[in-house]
Amino acid sequence: MNRRAKRNDESKPAYTSLVPAVEQASRILLCLAQDPSVRLTLTDICKRVGIHKSKGYSILNTLLHFGFVQRDLQSKTYALGTGLLFLSSQVLKNLDLHRAAEPFLQTLSVRTKSTAFLAKMEGKYVYVIAKDEGNQDIGVFITMGHRFPVTWGAHGKAIAAFASDSEREAILGQEKLYFYGDPSVFDANRLEDELVMCRENGYAVDLGEMHTGIRAVAAPVFGPEARLIGSLVVMGTFPNELLATHGFLAAQTARDFSRSIGGVPYEPR
Repeated sequence: MNRRAKRNDESKPAYTSLVPAVEQASRILLCLAQDPSVRLTLTDICKRVGIHKSKGYSILNTLLHFGFVQRDLQSKTYALGTGLLFLSSQVLKNLDLHRAAEPFLQTLSVRTKSTAFLAKMEGKYVYVIAKDEGNQDIGVFITMGHRFPVTWGAHGKAIAAFASDSEREAILGQEKLYFYGDPSVFDANRLEDELVMCRENGYAVDLGEMHTGIRAVAAPVFGPEARLIGSLVVMGTFPNELLATHGFLAAQTARDFSRSIGGVPYEPR
């Protein structure tokens, strides 16, 4: 019985989480990137990557569709496409923001004895692109790249409060709103009051409704031309009595950081 089970297990292919077509497309791009000055034919590419020509042709056509490769019609050779410029520019943009935010987040995390992070807006979500957890013994730890809904807690309120009219309409028009955790407890009147208060003070708060015992304050971050790009967040186990102190620190730091990246920050009246 056991020997039969073992033979059956051995007959199964080894599990891999890689998607073959995506892996092959990635290898084709890396192949073309090895020497950008040399243009390769379909035969050259397939030989170097180790795939059948029909498969290589299909993948290259797909990459052509998105502009990730380009094809010379006369020589029938391939090279990397300009569509990759957009992707690389977005990566560099986030890396630049990460480096620029580091000293501000470090100072903020030390002064508040909490975790400070920069959340960047991308459609219906924000992503943690920079963070500093300070030297706290007990606190909140968050991973780089963590994704939140754009309406989540304090950072969602800060974004909604300072977004343009069209952006705010799109945010509040989503099917599920997570300002107070579970969408079923969303309160439109309460939110409107908090957004008004956020504009007056320059920061929004979460009283532990997203995670019990975890409080947060968030302030908007602006890029050039006063464009809202995300929020700076302080999150920790601090008591309610420190919400205002941490909130004003976060708001001032967010304004200073916005100026440092060429932004035009919101100045409370």
